[in-house]
Amino acid sequence: MKKIILLLLMLCGLNITYAQYKPVNQGSSLKFTIKNLGFDVGGSFGGLDGLINFDPDNADTANFDVTVDAATVNTDNNLRDEHLRGDSYFDVKNNPKIRLLSTKVTGKGGAYLLNGKITIKGKTQPIVFPFTAAPHAGGYQFKGSFKIKRKDFGIGGTSTIANELEVNLDVLAKKA
Repeated sequence: MKKIILLLLMLCGLNITYAQYKPVNQGSSLKFTIKNLGFDVGGSFGGLDGLINFDPDNADTANFDVTVDAATVNTDNNLRDEHLRGDSYFDVKNNPKIRLLSTKVTGKGGAYLLNGKITIKGKTQPIVFPFTAAPHAGGYQFKGSFKIKRKDFGIGGTSTIANELEVNLDVLAKKA
């Protein structure tokens, strides 16, 4: 019985060593760039939410479970934004969130690599990308970028829009 109690106390102690953070919208940006008719078109998302467990000295204990509100897509063109919220693109009525979930984090000294899964429009794909983490305002500023293929997620059909797009993350997370 003493061993069970000791084990439970040790497990509780492990959870305490995780520093938990919440991503915040103010001070964060999630931007994307895609080619349309050969020209770069940019946009952004907001509505960050989730939980980040992060200790810069123990990256292998880190995990990220972060979402953005798909309905916040903003390309500075209201007609295009409404079209992007529709069924053939993000289908925000049935898929209100875009989710990034880490499966493994490695690195040290401010430079890390996230292995995980990204879910858009109900479809999940593996993702790997480098990111940096720097202490900021009682939390951390996480920065990274990656490329994805929109057709892997069933976004849009055949059109003048390129398949590949780049996403740039600059996320401020504060203590939960």
